Amino acid sequence: MAKSATNSLQLPKELTYRQGRDCLQRLRPLVTGHADSQVVVDASAVKVFDSAALAVLLACRRAAQEVGKQLIVSGLPKGLQSMATLYGVDTLLLPPLMQGGDAAAKQG
Repeated sequence: MAKSATNSLQLPKELTYRQGRDCLQRLRPLVTGHADSQVVVDASAVKVFDSAALAVLLACRRAAQEVGKQLIVSGLPKGLQSMATLYGVDTLLLPPLMQGGDAAAKQG
């Protein structure tokens, strides 16, 4: 788990049930101790994932809220976006413009 140059937290390339617990244990204190009120988690590096990736992100969101911060997920891969929509948690993890996939872009 690394901080990028833009002060965002970077998710690993692989985030499945095997890495989920360790990833969350490393990420949670970084989220709660983040200096800014908005904590950006960059998911663009994630290539291999399962539903544990969503569980980690939701747990981080909850941790951020507990300390009065907002979690912002950036670079969420399309497959993970689809999974979030399927499970009904897309509204919790994605900004309003990202929800619904390309529907907004097609209307424009």
